[in-house]
Amino acid sequence: MHHMPEFKYTGRDKSGKTVNGTITAETEADAKEALRKRNIAILSISEKVKKQLFKRTGAPRARVRAKELAVFTRQLSTMISAGIPMLESVEVLADQADDPGFKHALESICEEVRSGTDFSEAISHHPDVFKDLYVNMVRAGETSGKLDEILNRLAEYLEATEALRQEIKSAMTYPAVSLTMIVLIAGFLMIFIVPRFQDMFIKQLRMTNIPLPTKVMFSLSDFMRNEIRIWVPALAGIVILLFAFTRGSKGSYIKDMLMLKLPVLGTLFHKVALSRFARTFATLLQSGVPILATLDIVATTTGNKVLEEAIASASKNIQEGDPLAVPLAKSGMFPKMVTRMISIGERSGALETLLEKISDFYDIEVKTTVKQLTSLIEPLMIAIMGVFVGGIVMAVFLPIFSMAGSVGKR
Repeated sequence: MHHMPEFKYTGRDKSGKTVNGTITAETEADAKEALRKRNIAILSISEKVKKQLFKRTGAPRARVRAKELAVFTRQLSTMISAGIPMLESVEVLADQADDPGFKHALESICEEVRSGTDFSEAISHHPDVFKDLYVNMVRAGETSGKLDEILNRLAEYLEATEALRQEIKSAMTYPAVSLTMIVLIAGFLMIFIVPRFQDMFIKQLRMTNIPLPTKVMFSLSDFMRNEIRIWVPALAGIVILLFAFTRGSKGSYIKDMLMLKLPVLGTLFHKVALSRFARTFATLLQSGVPILATLDIVATTTGNKVLEEAIASASKNIQEGDPLAVPLAKSGMFPKMVTRMISIGERSGALETLLEKISDFYDIEVKTTVKQLTSLIEPLMIAIMGVFVGGIVMAVFLPIFSMAGSVGKR
């Protein structure tokens, strides 16, 4: 019995609402025609069977690092610009790929391109590697006949995004390591060192008038040592529950909202999200991707659910004929400078150029903030360590001071 292939699609209905689903048809062209008859504007479509076969064969799952994808795109752009055919270019790069999953994905793409499938269509079957932004830009390049230019622009975008990610990583590494060290040192003192002093004060010196801070510390130390079966699973459970909660749409929104409100770091996260928004938006518009499809992609690349909802809301307003700047300004998540420049860009027809300028501005702002954070975080971490470790040491020595005072009075 002949089974027709099933196609997974994303599109927009008459009202402009995004719709997802599957459709059965002999070929992709037939599937597209059937969707057009239903008045669905196709954003992306791919054969479901291919994806299942890819998994069934036990192929390694592609988890490509952003840096590796940026290097691949830069090399592909250079080869296409030099006049080397697409198939040959991808074959060469597949041979060079280090990651087994990425290598398999590229070999699979080569097979599809060899059989006559468009490059954009072939890469859309590997969403773990090539996201919607990548696929849509390549598709726009194929349509316009400027694929080499689009790939160059895409390489620049990926390189800039990776550079920004590295900036954030470098800013967050020191405090993360410092906080971990503080917790480990405090834990070591409470579990191994404090009990020795407790034993000395109570059993050996038979002290009865132990100061309150020291009593509290001894009680906490006893709890940490004796009730490890309670607090370790409880702590692990809280972490797992928080992680599960923030994976959901509501929890993710609350987490991102709280992150934006953090002192100092919140400003940095906001600037990073604005830079991603402007750079992605500019890159897609310059590549000829339609504005509604662009906004759908841009919303998911900001890395922040609060901004994502604001952009999704703006997309609905645009469908009703409103300018983009108005709903963005109403959301309260976009500074006046950003919304004014977008408004000027919309009126003058230079939106892509102004978005690039916004992105460049926030890239500089992120670098400046990271430098300020680095100089601020070091003394802050030393102060936190001083409070934690110094507090434990002081609580330990309070009975000694008390005992010395009693001896002095005698």
